[in-house]
Amino acid sequence: MYQSEHIRNVKASRVQVDEIWAFCQSKQKNVAPGNQGILGHGDVWTYTAIDADSKLMISYMVGKRDADYALAFMTDVYSRLANRVQLTTDGHGAYLNAVPDAFGTDVDFAMLVKHNGVGTPTEQQRYSPAKLIDAEKRPITGNPDKRHISTSYVERSNLTMRMGMRRFTRLTNGFLKKVDNLEHAVSLHFMHYNYARIHKTLRVTPAMEAGLTDHVWTLEEIAALAQ
Repeated sequence: MYQSEHIRNVKASRVQVDEIWAFCQSKQKNVAPGNQGILGHGDVWTYTAIDADSKLMISYMVGKRDADYALAFMTDVYSRLANRVQLTTDGHGAYLNAVPDAFGTDVDFAMLVKHNGVGTPTEQQRYSPAKLIDAEKRPITGNPDKRHISTSYVERSNLTMRMGMRRFTRLTNGFLKKVDNLEHAVSLHFMHYNYARIHKTLRVTPAMEAGLTDHVWTLEEIAALAQ
């Protein structure tokens, strides 16, 4: 709740968006027929949007990787920005409608579409994707600067999530049984990431760099928000 209320009017210039996979209850292939399509059973995706300059995680959302959630997420991202931005997403097709529906013409939008090789049978059995062949920069609307069409920062943030939260480890027995608990875990992670974790390059927290706070938060301050 704190981040939802206080991460507002963010003055960003470049925003990067991606999604990160996890699962609840069971892997998708093991979901019971009666629970197919219900959020919290099988695949669960966390949408993330980061300010490329301050490294602030502007918005995040746990849900399905579909058009409805993509629109809800982009609408939330737009509501938190103070100005027009250059927005880069991955190649998820739902963004082609979600971004203009949420931002209208008030955005310079581009996609970074990555093409992977087919790989050998051994490589296909791994959890990591096949070898990257190339990354295509696709301007979609507005006038995005091709030099800044990138998802590198948001992908690095997703790696931090995988390393910092056991439930996002691909081969894990630490997965959650309830999607609500996943949402709470993600919220706590980003509260610490935004307000308490000093970024090595910036030497301050993302929230300090973005002008949302004047100090590094302690764990006691974060815990006090739950009271």
